[in-house]
Parts: sequence; C-alpha cells; structure tokens
Amino acid sequence: MKPKTNSIKYSLIKLAAITAVFTFNCYASNISNVEIKPNIILIVADDLGYGDIEPYGQQYTKTPTLNVLAKEGIKFTQHYAGSTVCGPSRASLLTGLHSGHSSIRGNPKWTDSGKPVDLSKQDTTFATMLQKNGYRTAVVGKWGMAEEVPTNLDAMPNAQGFDYFFGYKTHLAAHHYYWPTLFENNSEYPLVGNDYLKNKGQYTHDLFTTKALDYIKQSNTDKQQPFFLYLAYTIPHLALTVPEDAKSQYKNLGWPKRKLNTDGHYRNDPEGNVTYAAMISRMDRDIGKVMNTLKEQGIDDNTLVIFTSDNGHEYDNGFFNSNGPLRGKKRDLYEGGIRVPFIARWPDKIKAGTTSEHASAFWDYFATLCDLSMDKKSQACANTDGISFVNALTGQQEQAKHNYLYWEFNEKEGPLQALRKDNWKLVKKYPNKFELYNLDEDIGEHHNLIAQMPEKFDELKALLENARSAHPEFSLKKLANPWKNKSKN
Repeated sequence: MKPKTNSIKYSLIKLAAITAVFTFNCYASNISNVEIKPNIILIVADDLGYGDIEPYGQQYTKTPTLNVLAKEGIKFTQHYAGSTVCGPSRASLLTGLHSGHSSIRGNPKWTDSGKPVDLSKQDTTFATMLQKNGYRTAVVGKWGMAEEVPTNLDAMPNAQGFDYFFGYKTHLAAHHYYWPTLFENNSEYPLVGNDYLKNKGQYTHDLFTTKALDYIKQSNTDKQQPFFLYLAYTIPHLALTVPEDAKSQYKNLGWPKRKLNTDGHYRNDPEGNVTYAAMISRMDRDIGKVMNTLKEQGIDDNTLVIFTSDNGHEYDNGFFNSNGPLRGKKRDLYEGGIRVPFIARWPDKIKAGTTSEHASAFWDYFATLCDLSMDKKSQACANTDGISFVNALTGQQEQAKHNYLYWEFNEKEGPLQALRKDNWKLVKKYPNKFELYNLDEDIGEHHNLIAQMPEKFDELKALLENARSAHPEFSLKKLANPWKNKSKN
C-alpha cells in the first residue's frame, strides 16, 4: 500500500525543509568525546509529567530507582519532548526533525483528510543510522507509527531500522494494558486470556520488561557488537490500571479519593490517585530490573541509560503537582505540555550527581546518537534539526546551542504554535492570539509581555512564521474532531 506521505510533491517539500535547516541550525559533532561505542538504552515513559518523579520534586509517588539514576548521573532541567502528544513526539524523536518538518505532526486522524499518517520509505530513523554503524537495535513497547489498516509494512519497526520489535503497533491498542494482541516483529502475538474490558490477564507492561531483559541478555552474547534498546513503556498513560500488588504501599495514607470511570473507553481502576502512583512506582521498579541486569551481565560500565517522557501529564488535577512549577499539561504548548524529565547515567563518562540547564529536545537524539556511534560523514546525520548533546552529558565546556526550538500542534482547540529562543517563549493560539513569556523570570508563563516587549515579539514572530515547511496533511487549519462519537485516541 502506498504510504500517505509518499508523494513527489511532499518529498520535494521535505528536501527543501531539511536543506533550510542549515540556515538556523547546525549539526554539532562531538565524536572526539566518545572513545568506544556504548550500549544505549533509551527509556521513554508515556504521559509522565515534569514533576511526576522524585528527582523533579514529587512528594507522594516513590521512585527510588530514578533517584539513584539521578544521583549517579545527570539531570537535565530544560529538556523538551517533540510534541505535546504521543505520535508527533515520537516521530520527532525517531527522525530528528521537529514538528514543523516531521512527516508526522499530529496523532492519528488529526489530519486534513482525517486519515492517519505513518512513517514511510522517505523517512530515516536513528535506528537505521545505528544499524549502519554496527549496532543491533530493538524497540519494546509502544510504536504508534503504523496506524494504517491493513498494516503498512514500510511503517513497521523492522522497515525503520529496528532488528527486533515487540509491543503495540497502534495508539488505540496501547490505551489498554490487557490488550489481547501485540506484535512481535511483523507478526501478531496473541495474549490468550487477556480481556481489556475487564482488565484481566497478563499486564503488558510486565511483559515489556521481561522482553527488554531478555534482549539485553541475548545481545550480551556478542560483546563485540553494541546494542541499542528503545524501551517505550506505556505507563502512566490512561487507562489507569495496575495489578493490586503494586498498590499496597499507597493504600490507607489518607490521600483524597478520586473515583474514575470504569466502563468507558479507558477501563480505569476505581481509585485514581492510588493507581496513578502505583503505576509509576511499578515502572520505577522495573527500570531497577534493567539496571540490575546490566550489572549482572558485566556491561553496566559501558551502557548509557537515558530516561525521559514523551510529553506532559494528562491525569493529575493538582494533588500530585505533576507539572511542578510549570503551566499546562498534555495538549498544551505551555511548558507543562512539552518540558519533560531527562536523566542519564553512564559510569566514568557522566559525572555523578550533576545537573544541566542545556536546552535540548527530542529532535536532538538523532544527532547525539550519531556522535555516540561515531558516524562522521553520513547524510542522515547531517539532515536533522538536532544538535548533539554529548558535551552537555559529559560535562564539556563547549556545548552547541539551538538558535531556537519550535513546536506545532493541532487538535480540537485549533492549531497551536510555540517557539523558544534563549529565555523567551512565544505561544500562538488559534486563530491569531499571541503570548510572550520570559522563562527565566516567569517559568509558570503567567505574565504576557507582548505589550511591554514589542521588538522581542516581532523578532520571535518572524522566526515562528518561517520555522515550518508545508505538509499536505498538516496545514494548520481548524480541524473537525475525527473522534467525535467514536473511540478516543
């Protein structure tokens, strides 16, 4: 089946956009800082807010593994997701292009035609680049880049640079932790006895952890070939449900009760706050299993582990303070929707207990992985919007910085755009409302400074107007809700 975006017109548009990147960005190589290709594990939580874990100020949910990871590694305080929802955020992560240049700029069906856009042969992911540079590659968990029915194999992980895939193919399936069918590579993987309507059977998050541990052990049989694992957990995305054994530490603490709907699209457990905390702690526990396995296999010292989230939180209504000091949440382009936790650990390369204020984003991973894999000359590594953050990770003085960061998002509130340059942030709301914030002085984005700073507004507005390329499915027009009276995505 022909991919939706696989047209000569769009290919030319995309080529022009990538070429234009060099007018405002550069690929900054830090290869001299990497002496040997490390194993790399990238763990991405789903809808985890900036303040949802203890290293970023969480007071209720316990995350001891991530505490240790932060103490033994580095914490970034200004790290940004690719978007404020899953699909475009992960597309930006994989392709190294921000949402003004990426082929996927919205979640399924939030397009001009109402049809989903998948990855295609015209897209190059960092996994393809890593394969060419000697890495074995795997993705375990949520994919969400292949929404077409029947399945478009060009959009599946095996065609996008991953040697192995286990998990959810689509967003809709990933809304349910007891879904009856996963995928292993391109084949369906049935989970006999799973009932997502009753939350019965095998909890898929646990299975992802098992598969990840198996992959690490299998990859370690050939120590001459490094591995890359993209562990795309679905916690704590709705539906909120978790096995009862995870809840015990949070029961009877006097927390306010929050009763959730148990029979809608999301089959939530009845008590929301206990479930939410228990889900995050279960993920933290299982990240601990990953870290222990690295040590047991004798590869801990040469493995870079990164933990982050794909966008801001959706669940919290104030009790957990999931966005910390930030304004907004999932589906906003305020900081709470796009600024996410980032913790990295790499013994002897990353100084323990450090913090970085370097402003980085999901489209930087491609360039960073190019450095780590010692890719010195490929066209794929040159054609990104990203800047390697290897120097920030390893505490080097010279870390290249972005001229600006850009996001766009279009769902029921109409198209939104945002641009950050230095400490200044411009937000554009539909149809033509602008807000300007100084993040150094107003991290909560409370004081719109357009009236006081007209020259700064004009500067950022000009950048915003030229930050994106045209796309036949994402034209920034007002869209009808494709999910009205249907299952939510």
